[in-house]
Amino acid sequence: MNKYISFLLILIAVALIGYNSTMLNFDNLLQGDSTIALIGIVASLCAIVVLVIFLMSKKIQKKVKEE
Repeated sequence: MNKYISFLLILIAVALIGYNSTMLNFDNLLQGDSTIALIGIVASLCAIVVLVIFLMSKKIQKKVKEE
């Protein structure tokens, strides 16, 4: 996977976090659309973490090949 594609996916995940945060009802976080929005936010955060780990592993792999 290309570095630019990873950054694009991270940007999409951040946009999804922003969109889902607008759908939250802070009076009832665990009812209705707020639950779905919370699941979307957590899933986007997980995707960001996985992509950052992937980018870090690519950097490490590149340094190991150079030596």
